[in-house]
Order: sequence, then structure tokens, then C-alpha cells
Amino acid sequence: METHHDKIILFPKWRKVLEEESLNALKEKQYEKALVKLNKLLSYQVDNYELITGKLICLMELGRFEEAQNLCEDLLKEEDENYFHYVHIYLTILFQTNQYDLLMDQVEKEFDKKDIPKLQEEQFKQLYEISKKMNMDLAMEKESMFFKELFQAVQDNNYVEQWRQVEGLKELKAEPTDEIIQLLVNEYVHPVTKTAIIQWLKASDILKEVAVDKFGVRQFVVPSKLEQIEQSNLVQETLYQLRDIEQENPSLFQLLRKLLHDYAYVVYPIQPQKEDYIHIAKALKIIGEEYLSIHTKKFDDNSEKVHYYIDKIQLCESLYVSIIEG
Repeated sequence: METHHDKIILFPKWRKVLEEESLNALKEKQYEKALVKLNKLLSYQVDNYELITGKLICLMELGRFEEAQNLCEDLLKEEDENYFHYVHIYLTILFQTNQYDLLMDQVEKEFDKKDIPKLQEEQFKQLYEISKKMNMDLAMEKESMFFKELFQAVQDNNYVEQWRQVEGLKELKAEPTDEIIQLLVNEYVHPVTKTAIIQWLKASDILKEVAVDKFGVRQFVVPSKLEQIEQSNLVQETLYQLRDIEQENPSLFQLLRKLLHDYAYVVYPIQPQKEDYIHIAKALKIIGEEYLSIHTKKFDDNSEKVHYYIDKIQLCESLYVSIIEG
């Protein structure tokens, strides 16, 4: 469809006036004024490199970095003769807005093409190296903050913050310290936080044996050799005990699966005895049917073990929800 501007010819004299006025406004740092005139020219498809670059400068100087970034990304798709100039402006925008990961990804993509002009190649390398250092500095700063706030949360018995700080350190791929490992036997550290620490140690491929205290039980484990929670014998064997329910009542099965996951997460890496899996499955079914108000015949074997696991699963569910879903 033709636009109104498609039907109007921009006379050379008017074009020259607009170009001069926009250039003068740029020189005088009147970026709002310059942008209005540049947009006017560009609306008539007068879109040479100088005008587009002028618009990008105006947007950046006015702090409208998102618009400048979007414009650059559109220009890069065209891959015209000014491609590498636009890449340099794009990288500058990413650098100024602290998007170091995206900047480094873009530079790596450009280096894969192997046809970068020498000048731009040097500029890109410099921006890449500076961004890499800035990223490392930011990560170290964040890491230091997370460590400090974690130990403060332990001191304050702030359980939600304990877990959040550990998750933050895990996401940063920080190296767990001996002080972190000692938290696994600290009575003031929440069991959910201890699970997050164990997962962090496993992700960090910690090969040495560590002690974990949970619910009055101490267990020694090698984090790198631990199974993931969902692949643990506790989860897999108990799900096997519940396999008939998956077909008979899918809604109940999904609830039992959730309860089992939360229980397994909180007690991890401590595993019950294998012969207890059947009692855990029965306890889960009783809790699930109660949650969904399903009335069935009562179990003949409401043994002491089943009652023990009903209480334990409900406790773990409460602990899990209070920290992760609270």
C-alpha cells in the first residue's frame, strides 16, 4: 500500500535545507531538534548512511538506547556496504548498556565470518576483551555480595534469604568454599537450603566427601557421585509403587508426584531404606486422597511406618512450600 509520503516528492532544495539543519542541530548538541528533522528526511526514504548514523547518535545521546538497539538490529539484517560500521555502533550500544554477554556473542558471530575489515577487527577485539573483564568484575562483585548476604541470613535465621543467596551463587557458578560446606552441618541452616547447597556442590563436581545433617541424621556423601533427585531410587521406586494410580486417576497421580518430589527434595541426599518405599507410597496415597476429598476403603495396614511417613511427608511439604513457593 502506498503511503502519503510515497506520493510526495522531496525537492532537492528542501532536502538540502533539512540535511543542513539536522547537521547543525547535531553539531550544537540539540539532539531532540536534530532527531525530528532526521526522522522527517528518513520518512521520505532519504536513508543514507550519514542520516541513519545521525539518528543513532541522537537516540543514544537522548538515552533512548532501546530504540537505538532495535534500529541497529534492523540495519544488521540488511547486511549492506555499511554493515560493519553498524556493527560497531551496535556493540557500542551494548557496551554502554552493560549487555556484555550479548556483545561478546555478537563479536564471536562476526569473527566466524572471517571477512572483517582490519580497523573494525581491532575495535571488536578491544570491546570484547573489555566486556569480558567487566563481566568478570561484575560476577566477582555479585559473588561477594551473595556470600556476605548468605552468612548474614544464616545469622538472622532468615530461611528464605538463605535459599535465595545459595541459588544466586549457584547461578553464577561460584566456587563453593569450605565455609559453604560447613553450612551442611549447621543447625541454623534450613534443610531446603542444604539441598540447594548439595546441588551446587554436585554441579561444581566436588569430589571430596562431605557431611550433611538433616532431621537428626548425619550422612557422608560425595556430591559429584550423587544422583539427581528425580533419578534417585526414592523417587523412581516410589513412583513404581504408584504406577496403577497413573491410569486410574491422573489428577491424583500428579498430586502424589508433586508431594513425592517435595519430600525427596527436602530430605536429599538422605535416602530412606529400600523396604520403606512401599510405606512411603501408602502414605502419599492417604495424603493425596485426603487433599482431594476422595473417599475409598481404608488401608488395612496403617502401620506405624505409614503414620511416620504421613507426618514426615506433610512436614517436608510445608518446609518446601514455605521457602520455594512461599
